[in-house]
Amino acid sequence: MRLFAHLLRDQRGASAAEFALVVPLFLILLLGIVDAGRLLWELNTIKKATQVGARMAVVTAPVDNSIATESYVGHDPGTGMLGQGDIIPASALGVIECDDTQCTCATAPCKGSRSYNGAAFNTIVARMTNHFSRIGAGNVTVSYLGSGLGFAGDPNGPDLSPTVEVEVSGLTFSPVTSLLFANVTIPPVRTSMTGEDQAGAASY
Repeated sequence: MRLFAHLLRDQRGASAAEFALVVPLFLILLLGIVDAGRLLWELNTIKKATQVGARMAVVTAPVDNSIATESYVGHDPGTGMLGQGDIIPASALGVIECDDTQCTCATAPCKGSRSYNGAAFNTIVARMTNHFSRIGAGNVTVSYLGSGLGFAGDPNGPDLSPTVEVEVSGLTFSPVTSLLFANVTIPPVRTSMTGEDQAGAASY
């Protein structure tokens, strides 16, 4: 009986037991902080990649060739027939969406037929990949929207100067604590800019 009473009063090793209980919780907290930092870093890098992609998209050839080739002289966007030098209203273009295989009219009106420029799309994606290597062609969408800018019959470039939107979607984040927490789907990240010269294959 004395032996059992002595064992019950013995506190040697209590610190080790407490340490063993606390360490897993501490490690989860520490790795959680690391994961939060990594997630914010990835979101910021993806945002930068969309900014670079949008910049590339507005100064190089459009993914939808009709953006650069369609004339709006004699076109009625719902506000009356446009003549030479008239400002093209935003209502002249709905939304044209381009992915890694085609361009489609997501929201009418979309003047002309869709003519896909795969080389232009790949140029945009390649520039974005330089900033975030996990971005693939299947993660990128380039959209063209009416902006209210551009002149019918512009002799110095494309008639239309659309708003160009580059979006990255479908990416996931893998936490260090993946044994405890599942992968996180990163929400779509997008950047918009107004079209500029829309010609060539490089930006500087």
